[in-house]
Amino acid sequence: MTSIKSWAARAAAAAGLFASALAPAAAQTVYQIPALSDYSGPFAAIMPMIGPAREGVVAWWNAENGARLGVKLELKTYDTRYDTAQTASLWPGVLATKPVIGLSLGGPDTSALQQRLPTDKVPMILGSAATGFQWRPNQWVLATRPTFVHEVAGFLEWFQKNKAGGSRAVKVAMFTTEASPTFADMGKGVLAYAKANPGIVNVVEMVYVEPQPADVTLQLRRVLNAGAELVLVPTNIQQAVAVKRAMQALGKNVPIAYSIQNSPAMLQKLVGSMGAMDGDYEVHAGVIATDEDTESKRFYDMLVAKYGLKAPWHSITSIGLNQTLVMVRAVEAAARKHGGDKLTGEILYNTLIDVDFPAKDFFGFTGGGEIDFSVEAPFPTKDPRVNIGQVVGGKLVTVARGVPVPRLSKW
Repeated sequence: MTSIKSWAARAAAAAGLFASALAPAAAQTVYQIPALSDYSGPFAAIMPMIGPAREGVVAWWNAENGARLGVKLELKTYDTRYDTAQTASLWPGVLATKPVIGLSLGGPDTSALQQRLPTDKVPMILGSAATGFQWRPNQWVLATRPTFVHEVAGFLEWFQKNKAGGSRAVKVAMFTTEASPTFADMGKGVLAYAKANPGIVNVVEMVYVEPQPADVTLQLRRVLNAGAELVLVPTNIQQAVAVKRAMQALGKNVPIAYSIQNSPAMLQKLVGSMGAMDGDYEVHAGVIATDEDTESKRFYDMLVAKYGLKAPWHSITSIGLNQTLVMVRAVEAAARKHGGDKLTGEILYNTLIDVDFPAKDFFGFTGGGEIDFSVEAPFPTKDPRVNIGQVVGGKLVTVARGVPVPRLSKW
């Protein structure tokens, strides 16, 4: 009798396994994610890095996390040409797909949509740094990095402590332009920070030039003669190249600090080589794309090997990885709480506001700090950090990781 019962139990178990194998997979809810892009405008050259990076993260997340949560994300690219009017004209079509969250590219997207999104109930994730004029309550374009000025301030405090002994103010010059609202805001914010922190930094001059200056040798000679020991060019590639060429023409080697969008990797061919920038810095709240064995590089290598990522290991690629990681973590948290089939834009926005996402969720792509947003600030404010790279011996290396960013007053 015992053997018959045992056989029956085994048969029932086998039948159950067979039935499970024939049962359909758990239903997945598909959400279309608008990925605002620029394939025919001023930043078309960088989209072959940002676009595949976004797609690689989504492919990884769908397989590793989405399948368990009953969620599948599908990116849909919209070419805005990095133009405010084009973004606005495309937006009704985007809304027709009922998006719950999206990926932004930059200033034109923000200008076109920021005032609409609270009504349309669609949060957007921006991989660039924020600006001072975005620092307003109830914003739905949320930046993964603090403002450019926060990033510069974090670097200045590190430089003053580690390169100037921390006992005196560092003499600094900065190149920017008033022709761009974002770049003008950078100048305004850095001057406000310097005024509030005279023991840390002394801005010998805020140099305003054209967005694409032909030559800045006279301006650079003037600030170097005034004693500038660091030159900030956190703006665009054209200004960075002009300042570097002027430095070479003058035969000086005062360090220059760039941001992620005009990093040494972007400039090396334009100024001769990476070695031509020896001593210069790259500073931002993202990953420094060096050859070093880091968690960020290992994650990138995994996406290449397992999920078909076809984009070079580069600072620009890291922007796409950064913003998409923040987006999928928000979807993940919302799906766990509300159910994968019940997501809405409002639920995603509230998740982004209410949840503090730990730094470990982002494999180093957020500068080492956690991601937190609030109704008051559309960028991380609790623990923003910057990474600092420097060109040494013709190679970019990381010289400081997770440098705290100071708290700033609005400017």
